[in-house]
Amino acid sequence: MARVVILGAGIAGHTAALRLRRALGRRRDHEIVVVSPNADWNWIPSNIWVGVGKMPAEKVVFPLAPVYAKTGIAFRQARAVAIRPEGDADDPTPAVDIEYTDPARPGETERLRYDHLVNATGPRLNFAATPGLGPDGNSLSVCTARHAQQAAEALRATIDRLRAGTPQRLVIGVGHGTCTCEGAAFEYAFNVEHRLREAGVRDLAEVVYLTNEAELGDFGVGGMTFEQQGFVTTSALWTASIFREREVNAILGAHVRRVDADRLEYELLDGSVHELAFDFAMLLPPFGGQPIAAYDRSGQDITSRMFAPSGFMKVDADYSGKPYEEWAAADWPATYESPEFPNHFAAGIAFAPPHQISRPRKSPNGTVIAPAPPRTGMPSGVMGRTVAATIADRIGKGGDAPAHSASMTRMGAGCIASAGAGLLNGSAAGMTMYPVVPDRERYPTGRDLRHTRGELGLAGHWTKALLHHLFIHKARARPLWWLIPE
Repeated sequence: MARVVILGAGIAGHTAALRLRRALGRRRDHEIVVVSPNADWNWIPSNIWVGVGKMPAEKVVFPLAPVYAKTGIAFRQARAVAIRPEGDADDPTPAVDIEYTDPARPGETERLRYDHLVNATGPRLNFAATPGLGPDGNSLSVCTARHAQQAAEALRATIDRLRAGTPQRLVIGVGHGTCTCEGAAFEYAFNVEHRLREAGVRDLAEVVYLTNEAELGDFGVGGMTFEQQGFVTTSALWTASIFREREVNAILGAHVRRVDADRLEYELLDGSVHELAFDFAMLLPPFGGQPIAAYDRSGQDITSRMFAPSGFMKVDADYSGKPYEEWAAADWPATYESPEFPNHFAAGIAFAPPHQISRPRKSPNGTVIAPAPPRTGMPSGVMGRTVAATIADRIGKGGDAPAHSASMTRMGAGCIASAGAGLLNGSAAGMTMYPVVPDRERYPTGRDLRHTRGELGLAGHWTKALLHHLFIHKARARPLWWLIPE
């Protein structure tokens, strides 16, 4: 019997669990255990619609336990606190220590033994990196369904003030110089702008997009070059046109230093420091790895061997810290397996990237102001599926079976960035890129122009709405779910 423990039930972990269960069949001699501190699954890409009041939170979440019960997957509502890849003094079988968050088992702990481990714990929302940042401080978030509900309530209050004739400044973006998920900030900014127009109060509202991107359209992937109808353009020019059309003001290359009740302080790439008053602020936090320790068999702390300083898990990547001029596609992982601790994998946000994708930048004050590499959505799902295929082969064919590969330098991705929800007046920016991480040895621009494109329109909104329903169907493991690609 083999036991596979999967830490986390987001896109990567949930995909890995369902794909692995399908690959192994319903045989009870192989056990899959998912450990997640959350009882519910959240389709995070649709949180932006919750955050503007276009969708109730119940449409983006559902309980995990019934899905796992019907698919033959064991579920523990708990958080991982320590990984023991060499076992312990009593047993050399690898183990993970968990603490239950299940209200029915308060304070209970367990040591789970396993043959294979997938770390798909996702991000730690590091609001503490910026004083005053976050729902417990002075700004809002759409990182969770609950956060998005709070944002929707605050937006309704802002619209009420606008209807009463009081001008309002809405600041939307990222709350730290090292944030990722600029695409989500972009989506929320334009959904808010769309909502203001629908409410008939746009003329009294100033919408400001505050970002650590050095130029619009970077999105943490270094921007994109498009070839359309025989012309070559860039995501910077393409995105700037949307900002001009919607009259959204952008502050670029910014690191938020502090968020007070009605104003924030930020530093620019030139080192200058500024203040910006606001009436509404939704600022995304930087991500960190979940606080999981690692110990060898004797109980010695080996966290630094298994995890990068960021808290993300080291995998088959080049962590030598080479300068930007020497970055190469080969730096990026392909199998997501720990080279030091075989049969330990990290997928999605949980793996430690070797470096940024966007050009690294610092202000004259030494402040890092550059997007961290995104690893969400489609890439996370592909990684989860790939890791599941590797583990299934090793269980079925033996431990020497080669690992499957899904490098982000050989992986394409599609993104539908909503720019306003509405059946007849909605719009979205549809973008595809190949590969996600630029490979300048293969392509002059870093990416294949045939497969890197962008288009804005109503059809994009319809596509995003369709994908919402498809991926909820898939995540619930409903009939023929496996036919829906990652």
